[in-house]
Amino acid sequence: MEYGLTEEERLIRDTARELAQKEFAPRAAEIDETSRFPKENVTKLAELGFMGMMVDPEWGGAGLSTVAYVLAMEEISAACASTGVIMSVNNSLVCDPIEAFGTHEQKERFLKPLAAGEKLGAYCLTEPEAGSDAAAQKTVAVGDGDHFVINGTKNFITNGQVADVYVVYLMTDPSLGNRGISCFLVEADAEGLERGKKENTMGIRGSSTCTVSFSDVRVPKENQLGAIGAGFKVALATLDGGRIGIAAQALGIGAHALDRATRYSMERIAFGEPIAELQAIQWMLADSVTELDAARLLTYRAAVKKDSGERYSVEASTAKLVASRAAVSVADRAVQIHGGYGYVKEYSVERCYRDAKITEIYEGTSEIQRVVIARNLLKAS
Repeated sequence: MEYGLTEEERLIRDTARELAQKEFAPRAAEIDETSRFPKENVTKLAELGFMGMMVDPEWGGAGLSTVAYVLAMEEISAACASTGVIMSVNNSLVCDPIEAFGTHEQKERFLKPLAAGEKLGAYCLTEPEAGSDAAAQKTVAVGDGDHFVINGTKNFITNGQVADVYVVYLMTDPSLGNRGISCFLVEADAEGLERGKKENTMGIRGSSTCTVSFSDVRVPKENQLGAIGAGFKVALATLDGGRIGIAAQALGIGAHALDRATRYSMERIAFGEPIAELQAIQWMLADSVTELDAARLLTYRAAVKKDSGERYSVEASTAKLVASRAAVSVADRAVQIHGGYGYVKEYSVERCYRDAKITEIYEGTSEIQRVVIARNLLKAS
């Protein structure tokens, strides 16, 4: 079903699908097994303009719709979920806030090379003792002449080991809680910035996730993104868009798992016939396709609303909540349909099972999405 897509959006989807299936899918298992960063995949995405899809062409981007971005994200993630999250972070969590809140000079210096894929970005919000509770973070920046001096640690940073630019959220006035958070653009070669070892994660193993530490890192005041004390506002606005990207990633993981489960059910013979003829299997497939289709519609709704310029926080949270749960459920059923084979790495549904879980955690846990949705409901009542 085309869902009323424009000709350009269909072209983007088909281009992403061809690239992903031809070049990314064949090496996805190796990337997962070796836990290496898929640099060659990122290079290909950059060549097609997929690293800054929604950025205005004035700043080196492709100037495409959020719907086009969602379509591409699903196709890329269906082939290699690690590549999908790398693309998502650079688009949603790095390029988006710089374009929305950055100065002309910051857009020239940072956004253009990031959107063109010449540089790669990372988003630094989470800390060892501050995940969902952003106001609990302990990374601080103290003014010193025309610079700020940063000290602290950020963890679970996607693209952390390979990023050129970090969008860092920290406290400039800890006494003010959320209102004391500010945002800065920090370059990877800044003295005192240290990247930790790569995390040995359960899934999305090619994402180069690590801890990033700041020890007396001096950042010029012109690298401040948005106003002092407005960092929490920047973070929330950024995460709204990021949640749409992760919803699309979840769709891709789920779509791949469902495809493999469907094919296997028609090939596997039990009791003298393909297991696809068994009602138990048919119900699992029916539930999976229904959940994914519902999640896809919610994700498209959020993307359309973002493109319209309207507030879309609730729609983004709803899409991520439903799509991430669908990905986990569909991958679980896919493993079950494969039986013992679903538990071995030779079959990609095992990788989907591991990759899917993180979509319920990063860029706001499912519990946080429920808080966002419920608060909006109560506020409107």
